[in-house]
Amino acid sequence: MKRLLTFLLLFVVSALLPFGCSSANNNKQQVLSIYNYATYIAPEAIAQFEKENNVKIQYDTFENSEALYAKLKQGNPGYDLIFPADYMVKIMATENIIEPLNLNNIPNQKNLEPKFLNQSFDPGNKYSLPYQWGTMGIGYSLKATKDEINSWTAMFDAKYTGKIAWQDDSRYTFAAALMYLGFDPNTTNPEEINKARDLLVKNKSIIAAFVPDTGQDLLDRGEVNLTLEWSGDIFQVMKENPDLRYAIPKEGSILFTDNMAIPKGAPHKELAEKFINFVLQPEIGAQISNFIHFGSPNKAAIDKGLIDPKDFKNPQIYPPAEVFAKMKFLQDVGTATSLYDRAWTAVKASGGK
Repeated sequence: MKRLLTFLLLFVVSALLPFGCSSANNNKQQVLSIYNYATYIAPEAIAQFEKENNVKIQYDTFENSEALYAKLKQGNPGYDLIFPADYMVKIMATENIIEPLNLNNIPNQKNLEPKFLNQSFDPGNKYSLPYQWGTMGIGYSLKATKDEINSWTAMFDAKYTGKIAWQDDSRYTFAAALMYLGFDPNTTNPEEINKARDLLVKNKSIIAAFVPDTGQDLLDRGEVNLTLEWSGDIFQVMKENPDLRYAIPKEGSILFTDNMAIPKGAPHKELAEKFINFVLQPEIGAQISNFIHFGSPNKAAIDKGLIDPKDFKNPQIYPPAEVFAKMKFLQDVGTATSLYDRAWTAVKASGGK
């Protein structure tokens, strides 16, 4: 993700601190250990929370929710706050990897947009509260495509051979292939999953790479012309590269919410809830969204006009109702997960680049 160097510089001091260790300058200073995506928060927000609460923040990063799950499945190494995707919240709650929130400690939940609350993956928001939301789509180079694109078809176009990147993430890559084929991205039908597998295998030779959520960087450097990516990631690089564009395909795509949750055995649970409440302030929520260019679930921030107008008026960041209606959340598919795993293994093992 962009601005990683700046981000890492901001947190280099806290990153050197071991879990639960006191600052060399203040032995009473707590350390709040956060596990999140890189460049997925405004550095100023981190600095403000540290100053207001006399704490240091240790900020570690993961590439996707599967990596987060794999890390926490083995036991919590000391994290206080994590940011799992919607479907992963349900999995982690079911497997007792995350703890229930004390919502009495988070009164700023009142600022959230109701449509992002009480979702099927976490009824009553027992375990999580929404952090940011966005869409999955196609980042592309207008110079390469010569025209605007609006369909998943472009990701299978042979004229871009060797210049197409997909995510190294089975569920999201399969979701795109399934929606291109007209199927539900949460299907548990083996035939449909295998048809998506076959589509990807058939087109493997034109794919440059399956990448761990770094497609925006390849696109920015001109190493690929199209990439499956998240809206905000593409908009971050678009600020510095006017040739780039982002499209939500007409066939529909994935809507996601990343969420704030507390892992089992968190050393500083109340401090983590204090941080969640801090993030849900309208001013802080807007500051974060304006920095990372994802959608804000903070209704109070929107009602107060705190969201950057360029972002709020951008239909690729805040889609109109007719586009929003075609978006779907990924769901936990239960035992069908093994079908996706086998299909993904076949895709990765097939020939091509």
